[in-house]
Amino acid sequence: MADLKYYDVILRPVVTEKSMNEMAAKKYTFYVNPDATKSQIKEAVEKMFDGTEVEFVNTMNLNGKKRRRGMVFGRTAAKKKAIVKLTETSKDIEIFQGL
Repeated sequence: MADLKYYDVILRPVVTEKSMNEMAAKKYTFYVNPDATKSQIKEAVEKMFDGTEVEFVNTMNLNGKKRRRGMVFGRTAAKKKAIVKLTETSKDIEIFQGL
């Protein structure tokens, strides 16, 4: 297991129609480091965003897609996605407010 610091765990937020609709239920979606565990993701969210308390974390591994360029076949990079559910008393995450 890699030695990840909390600021290396979360890569970027996922901005899709489905993830924006889930924000009403205090569920936020992020792309995370593929080596990160659920407890590391929970710790990173609570440290990076003040006043947040994580209730649970769901993760999913996304395999790379097959792509072709002429006769050469390859794959895109694999990703890991995390859905973070905040508690009812928790503050909202600020970066999603302007979207």
